[in-house]
Amino acid sequence: MKELTEKEVLSRLQTLCARSEHCSHEMREKMMRWGVASDVQDKIVDRLIDDKFIDDERFARVFISDKLRFNHWGRRKIEQALFQKRIPKQISQPILNEITDQEYIEQLLPLIKSKRKSLSSVEDDYELRQRLVRFALQRGFTFDVIRQVIDGADDFDFE
Repeated sequence: MKELTEKEVLSRLQTLCARSEHCSHEMREKMMRWGVASDVQDKIVDRLIDDKFIDDERFARVFISDKLRFNHWGRRKIEQALFQKRIPKQISQPILNEITDQEYIEQLLPLIKSKRKSLSSVEDDYELRQRLVRFALQRGFTFDVIRQVIDGADDFDFE
């Protein structure tokens, strides 16, 4: 692969950022794969930030919203994904704190109902609850939200 100039790299990243939201870490990873020197990476990322192509707070807000509403992830899974994208906690925590337990419950309830139907062969109440809890924990929901959903779900036939 031919060596990219600074202008070409900037242009490619601007095009990429214009199509969808990205964080600064993703841009740095791309440039590392392209073999761009670290000092040039810093300069390009600063330029992308100054020109408002990337904004980690805006990215975190969109990322959290998408993962909660479309992927039905819980708080812990979202936090872990943001950590992997190197979004600082001082950016992500206030946004995550805006989400109420009720919003998490509204996302988890249909998932639990659906999972309950797939576990129709499980007859033991304790085993059924354990499987539902494990399922919700894997989706990243906190135990207190899981308990509210499972304990408050009157339409589950836990007998």
